Amino acid sequence: MKKSLLFLLSLLMLFVAGCSSSSSGGASGDKDTLTIAWLPNESGADLTEARDEIGKIIEEKTGKKVKHQTTTDYIVAIEAVANGNADMAFLGAQGYIEAHNKNDKVLPLVVPTGASGTLDDAVYYSWLAAEKDNADQYKEGDGFAIDNIQGKKFSFVSNSSTSGFKVPSTGIVDYFSEKAEFKDLTAEDLLEGGDGNFFSEVLYGGSHQGSAVNLLSGKADVAAFCDTCVNNYVELEDGEENRPGAIYKVKTDAAEPFNTVTGKEFQLISVTPVLNAPFVVNTDNISEDLQAQLLEVMTSDEITNNEKVFVPEDSEFSGLFKKTADERLVEVKDEWFNPIRELSK
Repeated sequence: MKKSLLFLLSLLMLFVAGCSSSSSGGASGDKDTLTIAWLPNESGADLTEARDEIGKIIEEKTGKKVKHQTTTDYIVAIEAVANGNADMAFLGAQGYIEAHNKNDKVLPLVVPTGASGTLDDAVYYSWLAAEKDNADQYKEGDGFAIDNIQGKKFSFVSNSSTSGFKVPSTGIVDYFSEKAEFKDLTAEDLLEGGDGNFFSEVLYGGSHQGSAVNLLSGKADVAAFCDTCVNNYVELEDGEENRPGAIYKVKTDAAEPFNTVTGKEFQLISVTPVLNAPFVVNTDNISEDLQAQLLEVMTSDEITNNEKVFVPEDSEFSGLFKKTADERLVEVKDEWFNPIRELSK
């Protein structure tokens, strides 16, 4: 199932060092206020302090005021930065590609690295999960397989989500299209459920948190969501992190929306690596000088060493990024996201 995705990621790691591209800043003058749009996953009240910390540092270093535009819909955040109502946004790879397709002046600025502090391991993980008590039906020998997800109630995040739709839908199609019965299966066939469709019912959580809650509240049999968006709310109970078979439990003090499913457990049945999400800028709104300032700020030690931005493993603070080793934000170019583009071909 994961062969094509892993192949694309491998290709990326081979050519990323040679990629280069120059940002084209079209703004003749900069506004006094920078608006940053956030996807629903990062728009929760529990992440207010983390968002504000990034905004505060940008304000201090650029002299601009920062306004945060939180959203409840992927499309709202994507459209906001594409049409210029927002100057920056934190989007998934697929969201960035959609915004760039709408307006090629939307370009990536920085992306969080992996533990190495480089782009070599700048990935997170797309999960397919089932409730712990129901996970045995997806076991195959000593491992897990997705054969039995067909006909089930399935929850995606949004069809604009990288790890909550684009990657899992591609993986499902790759796997099942090798079977004669599903040789013509496409990602579009997974968008809706019902009689005669691949899934009996398809739900959308609107966020990764929402998709996980669809699973844990019994609305879905299987759900797609990512590790980074739920890490603040769950803890590993058994197994190895980000590996099929791992069991996670919702923390007793989990914030909304997990406060309704505290103590619930789920098990991973499939795990796929995904390119990390970028901060992007609308270069029609932001001049080259300000882009350079923002790049300097976002890649600075002040951001890297800020424990409200890169949160230490033993901290209880709800942040956007975890600090396990040398994680930081680094400059990224449009070409880095080509492996995700390839999933749509």
